[in-house]
Amino acid sequence: MTTEATAAPAVVARNLKQVYKISRGMFHPADHLQAVSGVSFTVQPGKTLAVVGESGCGKSTLARMVSLIETPSAGELLLGGVDAVKASPEQRQALRRTVQLVFQNPYGSLNPRKKIGAILEAPLEINTDLDAKSRAEQARAMLALVGLRPEHYDRYPHMFSGGQRQRIAIARALMLKPALIVADEPVSALDVSIQAQVLNLLADLQQELGLAYLFISHDLGVVRHIAHDVLVMYLGHAVEQGEKKTIFAQPLHPYTQALLASTPGIVSTGVSKKRIVLSGELPSPLNPPSGCVFSTRCPHVVAQCHNARPELRELAGRKVACHLAEQFIQPV
Repeated sequence: MTTEATAAPAVVARNLKQVYKISRGMFHPADHLQAVSGVSFTVQPGKTLAVVGESGCGKSTLARMVSLIETPSAGELLLGGVDAVKASPEQRQALRRTVQLVFQNPYGSLNPRKKIGAILEAPLEINTDLDAKSRAEQARAMLALVGLRPEHYDRYPHMFSGGQRQRIAIARALMLKPALIVADEPVSALDVSIQAQVLNLLADLQQELGLAYLFISHDLGVVRHIAHDVLVMYLGHAVEQGEKKTIFAQPLHPYTQALLASTPGIVSTGVSKKRIVLSGELPSPLNPPSGCVFSTRCPHVVAQCHNARPELRELAGRKVACHLAEQFIQPV
């Protein structure tokens, strides 16, 4: 049996880009919106990469590319060692079974007209040759795995709480035994008391099944409990990337510092204890700043930030895209 140490990464992204063409009418040239600008990462089996940032930073676009809903404009995407960008239609269909989505809203992601058993069996009915009895057995077993009871099989979604519905959504995502789960804000619509239960379930399933997670979130309090590694995005760019414990202990990008300073209960070296208020509005991705994408809102901005875009570089145990990152390193 392949061990985690020798297993291929669940997903490898190299310089992924997504550019949308925006029509301005018949007599005007089209605009180009760069939603994701050259993001790279690797997620190993049994590990969680959390992608964090404000709305509009490119998190969900990245999720759609990794889950094969969208094809990247450029870059490489390897799922289980297979190039998903250059794959044939037959290969892409097979790859889609290896990566599954858990959506944000458990109230809208389940068909209200179908019983839970039918919802869970649908992926098997579409993608396998299993007979009805085998599909039902697997659906009931999956209900038990996510902490629901056998009698829930014959009930409708409206009969469940939000937390229970998200457990059902997780069960549905696991029916095809994927290697990677893309979870797009999976607990943001739930009460805080229920969030912890769903996060604990995800952690237990990861340990039991060796799942890899790409966890999309704007909430660093949630990320602190679920992630092994963190990718901080701003306006389509990766601005800081590395192990969670390294970034949470001492963030080196001013944007990461602002996110952590505004999250209750997280104390980091070198981050002001008072809330850092970012000035200005988030720039339009149709017209990003010429230098550092964060330069229009950064409290530490200098002339160099407006003139040259910083490259993502290795520094103090992580990657960071900031000209001034060295000045934020504090003795631990």
